[in-house]
Amino acid sequence: MDDGRWKGVPTVGESVPVRCPDCGQSHQFTAPAYPCPCGSAVSAPLVTGAPATRVGRRSWDEEWVSVDCSACGRRDHWPQPELGCPCGTVLRVPVRPVTVATKGDAVHTAALYLRAIGFQDVVRSDGEPVAGIDLRGPGLVAQVELGTRPADVRAVECLWLNALSESAVSAFFALAGYADEARERADTLGVPLFVLGPTGAPRPVNGPADELSRSHA
Repeated sequence: MDDGRWKGVPTVGESVPVRCPDCGQSHQFTAPAYPCPCGSAVSAPLVTGAPATRVGRRSWDEEWVSVDCSACGRRDHWPQPELGCPCGTVLRVPVRPVTVATKGDAVHTAALYLRAIGFQDVVRSDGEPVAGIDLRGPGLVAQVELGTRPADVRAVECLWLNALSESAVSAFFALAGYADEARERADTLGVPLFVLGPTGAPRPVNGPADELSRSHA
């Protein structure tokens, strides 16, 4: 992997064979290219030889993929590549995962998730986050924790107090999860907790988070 490319992953513009698991028909698929702000074309890195999967019930974390621009290194989220087979089956084409590498990646992913479930005007806090608040929107404050240790009860309580002072809904996103005491306190206070998975996709991990996702979707 001397040049940063993975074996079995084609470059932008190359196509991969995709076989429909329902009818057995084979297709050649090329991932759509999207314009990076630097002017380069960006395409999701497809994986050669991995089987496509049927698209059933849709969820946010399966609709988007993180893609790095090979020219400038910028990371953005683009639609998950899909192929419609003539038999009527919609296929999701496998993409190489990209991990959350920076605080900016994590905050960006959390913002996309919140917008997808209904908080359309959520934006990143200007400058250095005040009191740990990384994202704000009408009636919403959110914190994103990228530490390697589970978020503690103090962090949960601080977010709750900030939301209370602003009469806002809160949301906590953590890469390393939460300490048991923090989860118990969050359930008591009604603070939605989300975990950022290995590829950055947020996942609700307590009742308030499930309710927030359902009520605003």
